[in-house]
Amino acid sequence: MHMAEMLDQQRNLVAQGCRVAAARGLVDGILGHLSLRVDDDHLLVRCRSDTDTGVAFTRPSDIRLITFDGTAGADGELDGYRVPNELPVHLETMRADAGHRAVAHLHPPSVVAADLAGITMRPIYGAYDIPGTRLARDGVPVYERAVLIRNSALGREMVAAMGGAPVVICRGHGITSAAATVQQAVLQGISLDKLAQMSLRVCAARGALREIDDSSWDDLPDLGSGFNIDAAWRHEVARLSDHPS
Repeated sequence: MHMAEMLDQQRNLVAQGCRVAAARGLVDGILGHLSLRVDDDHLLVRCRSDTDTGVAFTRPSDIRLITFDGTAGADGELDGYRVPNELPVHLETMRADAGHRAVAHLHPPSVVAADLAGITMRPIYGAYDIPGTRLARDGVPVYERAVLIRNSALGREMVAAMGGAPVVICRGHGITSAAATVQQAVLQGISLDKLAQMSLRVCAARGALREIDDSSWDDLPDLGSGFNIDAAWRHEVARLSDHPS
């Protein structure tokens, strides 16, 4: 496949990921962005222009090729476009782990609210959402500073708090989700949001948050990427027909 054609496909995927995140309420308005590592020196990232109408309306043309120095990755790539203020979220997350090819920085209100309420994300349910349960099994770390992560030092602080986990909650801010693919990075955000919503509902009903018993784990199998990622992503894309695109 020609390099230009491959980049076009990747731009389409990152733009699609932005629209899926917006359709799921993980971002609102103009805040939030996704990225995808192209090679050791370049990444695609959702950028902004003077005609930007919000993440829900992300176009492939909003996904621009840049270098790890934050400069244009090719002639014209940043003409009329600006990289996100929080580009260090993406750069430092990718630098920390070669397996982090895709990064989603999102602002899911339920996750922010649950964390501010002092609720720790724990595996409180099982087969309701097995990927989400597994995500919470070892705990979801929290970066405790409610800051705009606009420089490398803050990006490295966030990554240190992440500690090798796939997702970190940024207190009073949002989340950063990292994975091998755009699809997985966004789906992790969806699962964490589901867990936060359920935790808030249980607490609102004055219930106690209890982790599932140890004996349940053996009967919560990993159903594989064909189900957890491929089938789940087809559904998310299908949902877009009922949402802005």
